[in-house]
Amino acid sequence: MTDHDKQDKLIGGYDQMLKRIRDWVQDIEDTTVPAIEKAIDAAREKATELNELTREEAEQVGQYVQRDLLHLGEHLDQDNQDLKSWFQMDMELIEDELTDIFSSVADPTTLELLKLKELAKLSDYWKTGEVTGPGVLQCTECGEQLHFHKTAHIPPCPKCRGTLFKRVSGSNQV
Repeated sequence: MTDHDKQDKLIGGYDQMLKRIRDWVQDIEDTTVPAIEKAIDAAREKATELNELTREEAEQVGQYVQRDLLHLGEHLDQDNQDLKSWFQMDMELIEDELTDIFSSVADPTTLELLKLKELAKLSDYWKTGEVTGPGVLQCTECGEQLHFHKTAHIPPCPKCRGTLFKRVSGSNQV
């Protein structure tokens, strides 16, 4: 498998896992921390069971999805921010399905996601090689911004080749 094929596999896995989490949360209408954790775990298991991802890949992609959802939850909780300011781009540029998924998962779970972050102790940094959803990441070395209109692998910074990024949202623009 080439690096490009592996990247495509992880990107597809991210999108599929996010859809499963949304569907599970909507079906049971339970937005407590244990329910969200259970949805993420179930999405990981399903990806492995269907041979979409290896167990290691499913763990990794699950962490990426969880990190992005947690950051979105924090953003929505700050000063009544909205999804558009989190994405930091015109909503028309983002695939409709991804916008719908992030909206449906984040709206009812904002406070629970904040609690989940406390439990998970996830990093506030995104790294080259990881997968991320739509939005803007800013290089911690030079400030260059990378705009993602769909789920994608994070490349090195095109300006300085840096490999560490922070998500830019409406409340922390430069």
